[in-house]
Amino acid sequence: MARPEKFSAGGDPREASRQQVVSVIRAAGQIARIDIAQETGVSPATVTAITAELIRAGLIEEVSPGSAPSTPGRGRPRVSLRVRGAAHILAGIKVSSGTISTILIDFDGTTLSEHEAPLPEAQMAPEMLVRQIVDTLAAAAAETGRDIGDLSGLGVGVSGVVDVPEGLVHWSPSLTRRNVALRDMLEAALPMPVFLDNDANSVAKAEQLFGDGRGVRDFLVVTIEHGVGLGIVIDGRVYRGSRGCGAEFGHTKVHLGGALCRCGQRGCLEAYVADYALLREAAVTLPGLTGQTPEEKLDALFAAARSGDQTAQSILERASRMFAMGLANLVNIFDPGLIIVSGERMSHDFLYSDEVIAMMKTQVLQVDAPPPEVRIHKWGDMMWAKGAAAYAMEGVTELAVRGLNDA
Repeated sequence: MARPEKFSAGGDPREASRQQVVSVIRAAGQIARIDIAQETGVSPATVTAITAELIRAGLIEEVSPGSAPSTPGRGRPRVSLRVRGAAHILAGIKVSSGTISTILIDFDGTTLSEHEAPLPEAQMAPEMLVRQIVDTLAAAAAETGRDIGDLSGLGVGVSGVVDVPEGLVHWSPSLTRRNVALRDMLEAALPMPVFLDNDANSVAKAEQLFGDGRGVRDFLVVTIEHGVGLGIVIDGRVYRGSRGCGAEFGHTKVHLGGALCRCGQRGCLEAYVADYALLREAAVTLPGLTGQTPEEKLDALFAAARSGDQTAQSILERASRMFAMGLANLVNIFDPGLIIVSGERMSHDFLYSDEVIAMMKTQVLQVDAPPPEVRIHKWGDMMWAKGAAAYAMEGVTELAVRGLNDA
């Protein structure tokens, strides 16, 4: 299958224009042809021809003047266009350490259903994870009276190092093996294209389409979950690096020869701020910490810090200092206008407190301009899944538009 992420529309200007027109319509919700021409710089005649093709293909539809926003002034009301929601149904999946979250959306991004299921193990063989994804996807589709064959595409977000163009997971804490061709395995088990990405990129896509990144061309998303991730949006596009596996913020080095990270290297930022890193240090310095599960032990660690336990406080303070240094490094490299700190594991604010943000600001390059805005956006795994579904929506759109060449 030809992959959209490997496709370059530069050789086919008409195809590039089709993609641009669909993107503008989707971003606007409803928009008239003349406004599409103004937004894209494509001539009105070409926009009319392209939208006629897209209507015939069932990808967009006209909105009757009575239901479209009114236009001031005299004359016949403009006929607007919108993405045809019923054209395709997409699924998105977020793989976490203990759960798998699935969402179904239609072609205009409207949520149709949400489904969450436990995972038997935090780390699985790839074959087992594929079975879990297939079973969960079937259950999510059945809840809406559909089956897997009704879906046009699946987006999957997993933590770790993901080569997006190749669909290869070099390493993930969810998998027992390295260098897994997970996308190919999923496509062999499913009757649809699969779009695999790092889960932090899924959050960046969700923020761009549905969250605090709407209308912002350049921003960073720092995710806090069981590890630390980064999504980079530059000029409206998610940046993934030349191999599709860039932006590994959690694995930037903050201490030469330092603490062991779960990726196998030492001195990574994640090895000082992630849940497992906090618990590892607490196991040595606070052996009497209560709790059976990691979550219970973390709660006990935070409670001890709040009650004044100096050892517990020192663990969290070091993690906060490391995180502030990491944020400062991002600012010094990218100079973003906006940083969104986002994720599901946001119940404890020691990594994004006012003190941490202030510490970050003291470590960035000082110029006569305000530092970047930092927003805290707490949301759960289902929004991560919706970002993965949005990635599938973009991929299916590219495949559908490319198919017009053969029509």
